[in-house]
Amino acid sequence: MRRIIFSTLALVVLSACSHNAFTNRNQLLLVSDAEMQTMSLTEYQKVISTSKVLNPATNKNAAMVQRVSNRLINAITAYSKQNNLGQELANYKWEVNLIEENTVNAWCMPGGKIVVYTGLLPVTQNETALAIVLGHEITHALAKHGAARMSESMLAQYGSQIAVSVLAKDKPQETQNMFNTAIGVGTNLAIILPHSRNDESEADKFGLRYAALAGYDPREAITFWQRMSQLSGGQKPPALLSTHPADEKRIADLQAIMDETVKNYYKPVK
Repeated sequence: MRRIIFSTLALVVLSACSHNAFTNRNQLLLVSDAEMQTMSLTEYQKVISTSKVLNPATNKNAAMVQRVSNRLINAITAYSKQNNLGQELANYKWEVNLIEENTVNAWCMPGGKIVVYTGLLPVTQNETALAIVLGHEITHALAKHGAARMSESMLAQYGSQIAVSVLAKDKPQETQNMFNTAIGVGTNLAIILPHSRNDESEADKFGLRYAALAGYDPREAITFWQRMSQLSGGQKPPALLSTHPADEKRIADLQAIMDETVKNYYKPVK
């Protein structure tokens, strides 16, 4: 049974392994860019149509979000061209919106649709910290983290179904249900959550680089994440069960790459 499961999953993984040009690493992708962007556009339009979107022509915060996003997009576009990655952005149709909602969040969907919520701005406090956050979120899109998470979930479900179909021949229903549950929990702890934390760390690293290239001081990331840590008030799940690195680890990791980032990528803008 184990040989059947692992050999089948191995074939799926090998056939769907893809190299990401921005992060220079391989990842499992069972969902195409076109499929991800189609799903993202549908969800994005749903969010925009049901939210209060602030106009940058009349709202200074919306104008700031637009300005910071444009600087990041321009820097990433120039960086991509310099490193022969321009084709990776060919299907990106960037849009930026500030939504009036007391949510401390921002996101960038595959294809370049960016949303910032007004609840984030009291925490970022300045344009540089906002650039750190948006660089992080844009990295998630460029690194295809969403597609990879979907692929892992699909693979986990597919593997579970294979196991159950084999067990069904000679095992009672209770055993099947127990095994199915164990596979789901085991896969979540061993694969999906650690990969999500790795994605967050990767987004921190490259997001810091993009913010620096756009002329924002990357050292602001430390004080921003310290503010975020204080905001949580310690009310977070254990690091093992979290999709984000612990605050202390995140800050330490950023400090470890800060000198290199400042030296190689920071280009102050007057």
